[in-house]
Amino acid sequence: MTFAQLGLAAPLLQALDTLGYQEPTPVQAQAIPAVLAGRDLMAAAQTGTGKTAGFALPLLQRLSERDEAVASNSIRALVLVPTRELAEQVMASFRQYGEHLAVSSYAAYGGVSINPQMMRLRRGVDILVATPGRLIDLFTKNAVKLRQVQTLVLDEADRMLDLGFADDLDILFQALPKKRQTLLFSATFSDDIRSMAKARLRDPLSIEVSPRNTAAKTVKQWVVPCDKKRKTDLFLFMRKDRGWGQVLVFVKTKKGCDELIGRLQAKRIAADTIHGDRPQASRLKALEAFKAGEIEILVATDVAARGLDIDGLPQVVNFDLPLVAEDYIHRIGRTGRAGASGEAISLVCADEAPLLGAIETLLKTSLSRDEEPGFEPTHRVPPTGPHAAPPKPKKPKVAAGRSGRGVPGNWEGFDDFPAKPGGRRGPHGSGHSGPGTRSSAGNGRKARGR
Repeated sequence: MTFAQLGLAAPLLQALDTLGYQEPTPVQAQAIPAVLAGRDLMAAAQTGTGKTAGFALPLLQRLSERDEAVASNSIRALVLVPTRELAEQVMASFRQYGEHLAVSSYAAYGGVSINPQMMRLRRGVDILVATPGRLIDLFTKNAVKLRQVQTLVLDEADRMLDLGFADDLDILFQALPKKRQTLLFSATFSDDIRSMAKARLRDPLSIEVSPRNTAAKTVKQWVVPCDKKRKTDLFLFMRKDRGWGQVLVFVKTKKGCDELIGRLQAKRIAADTIHGDRPQASRLKALEAFKAGEIEILVATDVAARGLDIDGLPQVVNFDLPLVAEDYIHRIGRTGRAGASGEAISLVCADEAPLLGAIETLLKTSLSRDEEPGFEPTHRVPPTGPHAAPPKPKKPKVAAGRSGRGVPGNWEGFDDFPAKPGGRRGPHGSGHSGPGTRSSAGNGRKARGR
């Protein structure tokens, strides 16, 4: 099947040819005709399968075919996304696909001044890509009016409809025209979220091009059990031992990001971080530098787990497991995209066993475990997963120490830049005394301003 057979117009086909798109992916093949026909839609597909083009291409065509001027401070289509980075990426896709069409697009999100966004919206915009918090801010200031909206898209809909965004969405749904097209796209849909979505859609067409809540088969996944206090040392060792190039590292909290990035930069490793407390300009700069290969390691919270398209990313490392099992699928979906292979390695300590169990239950399989010699955990990670046996009673604690366990033969000097002689030496002569990786557990997920 070709894109032309899906009914797309010549200007869109020209843009796709320039981008090197050969044929539609399964989700695109099913979604594009449905969106062109005006159907409401719920589309679930693995991350990296081209969901953005599945709604962007037909939406651009529908808007271009209607001879309707957009009024001041008004929009004709609204695309809601959970993060600022995803807003920028989706807007870039609209502009690439619509290069030969007279359809305008703009992105609005928090973390930057609202004034330029208000000024741009005065002229009206055909397609607005926005995060919920900033959209509410614009709406309450009368900077954006929703009565001209013909299509609403919830990208990464499972997060959009999660409780964190419920209040904002209630306000928006009340303000939107009742007669509209609504499109939900995501890699994962829980049963509760599906019920909520169906209540807001009109006779929606459901598309599932892969088993629900599954990761791409091109991603090799495994777990490395370890003690929490040794995670940083283990990550540095594995990076050196395996010769990793670019690595995207997910950490649970903003504090954890800063601690890990401090250790990496102290060793003169080219690294940067993305999390909610960083200014948006710094977040975008770090992401672009990582995409360009200027930095080797990008450390991020789950703001980078959704939708970010990084070409040829070979490794994703879960330094901490996510609190929400579905986020694991989105995290590891940053690698193994568009049919390429990738690796997803999770460093798991004993107190993360419930999180690991939730992930394995969601995947309906147990992840393989591969202990790293010299880093075997003192506190064992108990059996987990859908078929795990009940945990055994805890054994009495023994005296401190590693009971003579060895360390890797090539441990000495594995750091790129060991600490100078005379400094306090870390465990097993690693030559550094950086802080541990204990991270704050008090950072809750914020719905707005991400």
